[in-house]
Amino acid sequence: MENSENFTTKIIPLLDEKAKWYDTEELPRLLEGYRLLHACVKSLFDFLVKKSLITPDPYKLDKKINDIKAPDGKQFVETERSTVMGQRLSDYESMLDFLSNYYKFSTAHLSLTNIKKLNDLNNSFHWANFTINNSKTNTRVLANIVAEGRQSSDTLTSSMIGDSLSKASKAMNDINAILKDYTEFRKEFYKGQIRRNVFSQSGFSAEKAFSSPMEEMNQIKKNFAAGMGKAAFISELIEEIIQEDQGEKKEEARNKTLAKMSITSKKQSTKQEKKVDTKAMLLESLLTLGGLPSVLQAILEKVKANHDLLEASHTTMFEKFKRMLRKAFNLEEPPLYYPIIIVEHGTGAKKHEKINYNQFIADIATKAKRYTIFTQKKSQGYSKIVSMEEPKLFDFLSAQVTDCNRLLVLLNSLDDYFKAVATPQEKTRIKGLKIDITNMKNLVIKTNQKRADYASYIEEVEQMKRLGISI
Repeated sequence: MENSENFTTKIIPLLDEKAKWYDTEELPRLLEGYRLLHACVKSLFDFLVKKSLITPDPYKLDKKINDIKAPDGKQFVETERSTVMGQRLSDYESMLDFLSNYYKFSTAHLSLTNIKKLNDLNNSFHWANFTINNSKTNTRVLANIVAEGRQSSDTLTSSMIGDSLSKASKAMNDINAILKDYTEFRKEFYKGQIRRNVFSQSGFSAEKAFSSPMEEMNQIKKNFAAGMGKAAFISELIEEIIQEDQGEKKEEARNKTLAKMSITSKKQSTKQEKKVDTKAMLLESLLTLGGLPSVLQAILEKVKANHDLLEASHTTMFEKFKRMLRKAFNLEEPPLYYPIIIVEHGTGAKKHEKINYNQFIADIATKAKRYTIFTQKKSQGYSKIVSMEEPKLFDFLSAQVTDCNRLLVLLNSLDDYFKAVATPQEKTRIKGLKIDITNMKNLVIKTNQKRADYASYIEEVEQMKRLGISI
């Protein structure tokens, strides 16, 4: 009996200390996890509604939430997919909103019963295994819907959705890890409450209880309601108490329980993440465009060579004479236009356009000179770029990407024009632009991806701020 009282005296302060640690460190981390998950799910929900892939629940605002409840996970017919998944995802998002803003994450409130409710909610969607082959109906169907939405979206939007899914997976992994450890603590806390509240009852006879395991069980049952109120009687955990008091391996059982009370602060063990330098992300994107001058120079030389080849063979003696007179009297050459056909991406529609050759050549030369500055960090031009505020720098970068994409379209069409108008004898001497266009395209795609990563990160930060989360 005395041995048991000593263990009780030792374990209860440790339980209280760990409860305080959960209240001040781990459960606030759990709340942060749910807030991050909510932000990701809200972003996903809005995306699918905008794409008209799900129908939002029209009664969402009328539903009052007082407790944790997981959305339905039963099978449904394919024709109801938009409506059913719209309602289920809406219910899930509302529940996460409830947890993020109204639920009390404390050891006084988060009982074993409530942990089970949270686990049921967490299993509504498997973010860590978000695939179209998942065995769970909600996850599998939603994964298919999201895949459809991303397929019909631009690169930036698709990247942002992918980022949300990745962060949802990480948030859920963190949530489940905290809940798993907390569940073990909560079981020990329950046992500690019995030792504290039941063993101290006037009707509890320690002499009888510790005379045999059966008597200890009888004494706990007899005084349970008086000491624990409406708490559930969990036979399995009470058996553990008896094993710690009177079992053949009671010392081993006690040591195991004491070991569970050790505290490892995540705040101390986790390295603080470096703050992301968002401006450096933009400058790195511009640096990628710094690889364009050599590509543009090669394109420029080939375009000029093709132009000279066609001009030499198609110019009459009279036109050569007029050109000689203009040169003698220092007169400007009349503008030369190349008629090209632009095929619109996606629709395949054809549009006729004219390129002013001299202006086009000058434009390429200007771009090559401009992009050279992006790699000359000691130049005055680069200093001006660095001094720009982030929003303006982002707009400047976006303008360069748009400009380059426009140039790629024109170069493709001009390359086709040169090959189409050249005579059979000239075609062997025409310099193709496809390889250079591909090199330029790869650099532009890489730049645009970095730009998209920046935009995605900024959007995430802003969304976290709106939810009161600092990252």
